[in-house]
Amino acid sequence: MNFKKQFTEGLLTKNPVTVQLLGMCSTLAITTSLFNGLGMGISVTLILICSNVLISALRKVIPSQIRIAAYIVIIAGFVTIVDLLLQAFLPELSESLGVFIPLIVVNCIILGRAEAFASKNGVLASAVDGLCQGIGYTVALVVMSVLRELLGSGTFGGGLLGGGLGYVVIPDPYPAMKIVMPVGGFLTLGVVIAFSQWLVARIEKKNKKKEAAKV
Repeated sequence: MNFKKQFTEGLLTKNPVTVQLLGMCSTLAITTSLFNGLGMGISVTLILICSNVLISALRKVIPSQIRIAAYIVIIAGFVTIVDLLLQAFLPELSESLGVFIPLIVVNCIILGRAEAFASKNGVLASAVDGLCQGIGYTVALVVMSVLRELLGSGTFGGGLLGGGLGYVVIPDPYPAMKIVMPVGGFLTLGVVIAFSQWLVARIEKKNKKKEAAKV
């Protein structure tokens, strides 16, 4: 298990949003405020860790013929737990995210990590993989949410900081309302992906220079 490698992959080189382009439906729909993005990111991270751990622990018991169905049942169990917890303790977040919490069951990020990693590795490594992929997913959602909320609504931390609509940073009529609409989601995602790819290329170039210097 290489924590640094797994963390780098989850955050940058194999980020589920900016590189693998998984879970696009919820990513584009809920990233209209920091409250939504952070809430969804933490929820998916918890489900990723728990499902990875259980699937890894049962990987030698689950028959290969029914493994996908078994994975979905396991993931659905943890999604139900998180959904009920949100309804009980964070009803505003639960109402805001709506159907996208139950839809985590079929989120390609979770099912993909179960099939690609948890079913082939130990419990600890699978837990770390879930954590790193979850962090990468959360960071991508938070960045998109902050940009869309700030530029589209002119506020920051709506529902999270200060309550209500959040702190007004850009007063009316200057915010670009289209940023919080679907077209704004695609534009923001494109910008975040472009920046992420630029950063990855720069890091790889820097690493190659270090390796060349050692030789």
